Amino acid sequence: MAKALLGYVGGSDPRLLAEMRRLQQRVQDLESELVRIQSENDALNAAVAHHPGESSMLDGIDIDVHQPEPALT
Repeated sequence: MAKALLGYVGGSDPRLLAEMRRLQQRVQDLESELVRIQSENDALNAAVAHHPGESSMLDGIDIDVHQPEPALT
């Protein structure tokens, strides 16, 4: 009966714990990806700032950063 009560009160559901671990790992992966992309972006910005007079592939391209792009799923 104690096991039934524990389950009823809210004992640890293995599926819930597995999903929580999976989501925590996904968050860590996304945070790592964000740090990697930010450092890559910083390096690219530093390279552009280091060579301000040179022509760039992005010259003449107007990028609207406020317009959201569709998600790739």
